[in-house]
Amino acid sequence: MELLDSIVNSLYKNLIGNDGWLVVLDGLWVTLLISALGLLFGTIIGSLLCTMRISRMGALRVPAKVIIAFLRGSPVLLLLMIFYYVVFSNSRIDAVYIAIIAFALNSGAHIAEIMRSALSAVDKKQIEAARMLGLSKFKAFISITLPQAGKIAKPVYHSATINLIQWTSVVGYVTITDLTRTVNNIGSRTGDPFFALFLGILIYLAVSYLVNILFSFHNRKKEGV
Repeated sequence: MELLDSIVNSLYKNLIGNDGWLVVLDGLWVTLLISALGLLFGTIIGSLLCTMRISRMGALRVPAKVIIAFLRGSPVLLLLMIFYYVVFSNSRIDAVYIAIIAFALNSGAHIAEIMRSALSAVDKKQIEAARMLGLSKFKAFISITLPQAGKIAKPVYHSATINLIQWTSVVGYVTITDLTRTVNNIGSRTGDPFFALFLGILIYLAVSYLVNILFSFHNRKKEGV
């Protein structure tokens, strides 16, 4: 009974009192916005870097290789802080947009390697057979290489999506009030940090589970289930 009373009391202090649940929703919205746009632009950047990386032209392949290695090897927090405190220090760009740029670049480098590995895994003999049947190089890529590469890359892309959502928990270092910073602030204000932080973990788990559902639904739809 005492445990139940303690939980109810913590729930009231952290979520109901002073409309804490609205503050949590605001922080969650910021986290989802950075994650979604970071993934979207990261996929676009990754596609461009992958195209350059597999190009036969050294003028494209070498710079892409260097850029990917630099971005993949750089901790996303340090990259974020460089953009916020150095590159855009004198600009009026909102910190959220700076975070989106940083995460898009970081995730783009990882996605470029995911795409490159998936394309390399496709059996080249199928492409040769398609060309012998009269398909152009572009049509063979669209009808044979791309679908198979997408299937190979999907599980890793799925993991990269969840990792990106988790990585956004560091944006509080550049004054952004995301989900992590929100629950931390609530815990400090109420003097009940365990409940607030545990609540944050549950919300991140719920978002990750939702991503899993979306990918599973897409898989069933592709299989016609």
